[in-house]
Amino acid sequence: MTDPSNKTDKARSVSAPYWQVLAGVTVFLAIQYGISLWKLTQSSGEMANKFSALAREKHLSFLVVQNLWMLIAYALLALAAAVILQPAIHFTLRRFKRGGCQWVMGGGLLGAVLLHVYFSLRLMHSRPYFINEAEFGHWYYKAFDFIPEAMAPAVFVLLFSLMPVLVFFAVLAWQAHRLGRHGWYALGGVALVAISWSGLANVNPRGKAVDQESAKRPNIIIIGSDSLRADRLGYAGFKPQRSNGAAAAGVSPNIDALAAKSRRFQRCYVPIASTLESGISLMSSQHPQTHGIRQMYPAREEVESTLERITPLAQLLRDEGYDTAAIGDWCAGYYEVTPLGMEHISVSSYDNFKIYMSQAVVMSHFVIPLYFDNALGHRLYPQLQSFAQFVTPRVVNRRVESRLKQAAASGQPFFWHVFFSCNHLPYRSPEPYNSMFADPDYEGPNRTGVDFDIDQFIGGTDLESKWKALPAEEADQIRALYDGCTRYFDDCVGQILDALEKSGLQDNTIVVITSDHGDDLYEPGVTLGHGLTFNGGLYAFHIPLVIHVPGVQPGDHAETVRLIDIAPTLAELVGLEAPDNWEGQSLAAWLRDESLAHDQPVYAETGFPFIQFSVEGVERPRLPPMDEVTIIDEDYNYQFVVKPEYRQRIVDAKQRCLLTRNWKLVCTPTLAGGRHFDLYHMAVDPHAQTEVSAKHPQVAQAMTRALEHWMNVGEQTPISGIFPDGEP
Repeated sequence: MTDPSNKTDKARSVSAPYWQVLAGVTVFLAIQYGISLWKLTQSSGEMANKFSALAREKHLSFLVVQNLWMLIAYALLALAAAVILQPAIHFTLRRFKRGGCQWVMGGGLLGAVLLHVYFSLRLMHSRPYFINEAEFGHWYYKAFDFIPEAMAPAVFVLLFSLMPVLVFFAVLAWQAHRLGRHGWYALGGVALVAISWSGLANVNPRGKAVDQESAKRPNIIIIGSDSLRADRLGYAGFKPQRSNGAAAAGVSPNIDALAAKSRRFQRCYVPIASTLESGISLMSSQHPQTHGIRQMYPAREEVESTLERITPLAQLLRDEGYDTAAIGDWCAGYYEVTPLGMEHISVSSYDNFKIYMSQAVVMSHFVIPLYFDNALGHRLYPQLQSFAQFVTPRVVNRRVESRLKQAAASGQPFFWHVFFSCNHLPYRSPEPYNSMFADPDYEGPNRTGVDFDIDQFIGGTDLESKWKALPAEEADQIRALYDGCTRYFDDCVGQILDALEKSGLQDNTIVVITSDHGDDLYEPGVTLGHGLTFNGGLYAFHIPLVIHVPGVQPGDHAETVRLIDIAPTLAELVGLEAPDNWEGQSLAAWLRDESLAHDQPVYAETGFPFIQFSVEGVERPRLPPMDEVTIIDEDYNYQFVVKPEYRQRIVDAKQRCLLTRNWKLVCTPTLAGGRHFDLYHMAVDPHAQTEVSAKHPQVAQAMTRALEHWMNVGEQTPISGIFPDGEP
């Protein structure tokens, strides 16, 4: 017979030594590290453009060091996971009366797998934007579908918020008990540190001393989304192709509600449909040919020259005691290169080759977004706070809400530009926005985003024919994706407006909704993109402009206005005088007396020529693709810059445009060095399908004189100067 006491003694003797658990966890993480290196190698090998080759050939040592630095994260994870898993493995082995190194290591390996699955599900619930967008709709996005909708919030709180805390303290208590009196002392120390850290984290930094005069001035917050079109918003009359379920509220319910109590400018246009150049025009109230940045890859000397010659609105407001800040994700990254008077900049890093390489390394190691998007992770890897995948629209909103609390406490007036990437190509947004307006039966290549080949885009300029061949059902799907992006942005706006109300600042805050440019979406005469052509209806140049001033009556303005008019308007609204070098006109008087409103002429130019769209009857100057025209300037923080020999060629090849209320004149440079002009009567031909200069020679001549004067001299001719007897 077997002595029962031997079984008891054997069970009691079963243990899970920490180092054996750690060994099992380490095996799992070592496999993960190897998989990550393999993914990184595969992703870089698949890219055919010259920049990926440059990363492999010239910057291999940088990539190696970055991957070695990731080992710190794996080591910390291994140590922490072993501490967490040791109690569970200990009790499990005792329950099944198993012992030995192989069982403990096996338990560590299995436990690490289960932890990884749990935290992956937690990530998909709380921060799905870290998962590859192309995988929306896969099984793990449906892992929680079995939970009744009414119970889901409580279940998620229990599963992903309460349970980790309970497990954490249970593990600490077990470890403290195992170590005896010293363990309990250590646990008490950990608790004190955690309480202190929590207290410090919730203390708002002290604001600047605010004088009473400054405190009375209104706050200003400009909210925008890159590529947001004016005509595809609810208040502009737009209705999406689906209107059932979540789509029933339309694409912009929050913006529509704000617009209903604001001034709405129906015809606002940008001088260039490209983010960096347009952003500078917004803050400096100057055309690109005046402020000097003519394309999105300027050299250091061009940027420095521009910053010396402009007077940004933010600088004027800082001098008056305003807190000034740019808050945004990767589309707002240009503020790192051109601060434009902003004192505080909280955005993703700008187009920087080393940032791209570092981001590629970090995102290939899935454990980083999974476990290190927190205070500790940001200290170890500070670049996480500016990576595009980490600084999402939701992160931007949290930062805005935090600053609003500080502003309410300090009383200091503020001027902030909050800028999102929601509407930018390739139109990927998280669920439910991604499929909200799309055909549920669609299963094509553009299901979760525009099927976009980055190698073709930067390595060739011949995409026009490929994009024109897109079938109608694919164009419909792309528009539906875009509309989902707009709803995503609209929810961001709604959250900011709610936070503004909770802070008690809404009655003293001017809110502006606008953009840097729009996008073409397969309307007649155009395909995709922005700032590449003046063909079609100018949707890429037409932006929303909603100005909410507390106490000002709402209303619509059909007059043509410009992006460069926003800064003078805001300056006048807070009692500041516009500098002499601003080219825009204030619209503030219109808010007091609508009879003063009148059309402004729109002078505009195209941006960097990623694609050279054809113009009937014109042979255009030829330019190489992006990866041949640009270099990576190692002396300028590894920025992409246009080679010196191409800077003037790009400017000389630009199309220019003069737009009035009823007419559009387009100037296209020719290969022979001449200028070709086309006139369109937009009042009766909104998609600019029929050239009419022969039918309206006087209009063509008057507009040609004004456009050439602007191109040659840099002076705008007002509408009254173009058409002394009134616009036809």
